[in-house]
Order: sequence, then C-alpha cells, then structure tokens
Amino acid sequence: MFIGEYSHSVDTKGRVSVPAKFREELGDSFILTKGLDNCLFIYSMDEWKILESKLKQLPLTNRDARAFVRFFFSGATECGLDSQGRIRIPTNLREHATLEKEATIIGVGTRIEIWSNKEWQEYNNDDNLSYDEIASKMEELGI
Repeated sequence: MFIGEYSHSVDTKGRVSVPAKFREELGDSFILTKGLDNCLFIYSMDEWKILESKLKQLPLTNRDARAFVRFFFSGATECGLDSQGRIRIPTNLREHATLEKEATIIGVGTRIEIWSNKEWQEYNNDDNLSYDEIASKMEELGI
C-alpha cells in the first residue's frame, strides 16, 4: 500500500525520484498515466491490470465511457526506475500535470500521484476543500 507525502525536484530532463518506500512495491516496470485533478497516476502492473479489466468492461456505446478510457490509455506509458530510483516523465505528461521544478509525490493506497507543488497547494487550500462536506459524502458511500 502506498501512503505518505514527499517533495522531490524535477530535473531538466524531466526526471523525478520515486520515494524509496514506494520502489519495491512498484517493481521493475509500472504504468504512468494522466490522472484526475491535474496530476499523474502511477500504478504497479498488478493494479494496472485490475483497472484495465474494469475499463474494458465499460460499454463502448457510452460516450462518457469511451472518453474516460481514452483519457487513461492515451496518456499511459510503461516506465521503470533508473539506477538512482528516478523515472523520466514524458513531456506530454509533464504538461498535463504542469510539472516544472518541484513535485509532490503522494501515496494513495493502490496508486501513487505526482502533483506540481503549486497544484497540490491549491488543491489543499481550505477554500477548495471542505472536510465536513467530504466526510458527509463518504457517509453516503457507506464509509
């Protein structure tokens, strides 16, 4: 399980270090793709296969389902870590997440998210998040 929040630099080649605590669980290769909320998602191959299976079950006749599948698959790339524990983030994915010099990497259970520091700070702004509202919605979901 991926948990925690880490800050790392993005170098001029678009590489960022993956926190050491995440590396073993990721394995030798994993999937990096566009995420929701202007971030990137990283899935281990096992978790990607689970998501892929669910996405394949969406009805092809549903326009929103097709758009959602396109969103995840079109931005997906298989990655591995270099000898220093870094991944190279392709330009199109850096642009999607507005990644420049600093990144925040968070563990979200079954996946890792990579955020630009600016986007992460804005997302966590008290004006954007109402924890009472979120808690209420979780209650509706049975949590």
